[in-house]
Formats: sequence, structure tokens, C-alpha cells
Amino acid sequence: MPMNEVPESVVVYTDGACKGNPGPGGWGVVLRYGRHEKELYGGEGETTNNRMELMAAIVALESLTRPVPVVLHTDSTYVRNGITRWVHGWKRNGWRTSSKEPVKNADLWRRLDEAAGRLDVDWRWVKGHAGDEGNERADALACQGRDEAAEV
Repeated sequence: MPMNEVPESVVVYTDGACKGNPGPGGWGVVLRYGRHEKELYGGEGETTNNRMELMAAIVALESLTRPVPVVLHTDSTYVRNGITRWVHGWKRNGWRTSSKEPVKNADLWRRLDEAAGRLDVDWRWVKGHAGDEGNERADALACQGRDEAAEV
């Protein structure tokens, strides 16, 4: 375990992928707890990359059955900034942006906010496609989900 990880925490890597935007998309999740590892993935036939990035984080957090600390890695600044900065204002404004427009993907933001609210989540950004082993694996799973969704 790298030195910057929290001991006895679940370490999570999430990623989304889309072929076209919108188009077939997929999400991938790698969960690690001690020596245990679990991989999850899925996809949708017509979606956006941002929705798949959100779905990866949602599924990861919703899959946890106990309130353990979580270190979640995402290469999406949209997800990280949205859940750590923007969501508070959106909720205060009735799920509207500062310009009074409806929040895009509000259904998924609500779901992510609820899932994250049950846990102590340390949201970490990681550069995508830069050799980070966990991010690369989550990306491969997201691509698998996207490709399977495109076949349907």
C-alpha cells in the first residue's frame, strides 16, 4: 500500500468511457481492501462520458456494505469538483446552477451525494492514461462495459 493511503480503508479507482458523446458508454470500478480486490463494470447503449464517470463513483460507493473510510481515485475533475465543491450550492439552490439553470445529470448527482453522505470519502484526482495501475484497470473495465453495451 502506498504511503499516502489510509490504513484500513477501501481504496477505489473509478473511470468512465464513451464512444461518441453521446454514444455507447461504460463505467469501471476497482475496489481494494487489504488483500481483497473486486472489479465491477457496466454500460449503457446511449449515454455521455460524464454520466459514466458519475455511475462509476455511484456504483463503487453503493457497493460498500459497511461505513469504512474510502479513498476514491477518479480522473474526472467533473466528478471530484462536483461532489467536493459544487453540490453544496446546487442543493441550496434547489438543484440549479448559479445561473439558475437546472443541474445537468441531477439524478446521478443526487444519488452520488446520498451514497457519499453515508461514508467518509477522501476524493482524489489522478491523471488519466498516465500509467497509474488502478486507473488503467478501471479504464479497461469501463471500455469493456462500453463495448458490451454497444453490441446490444
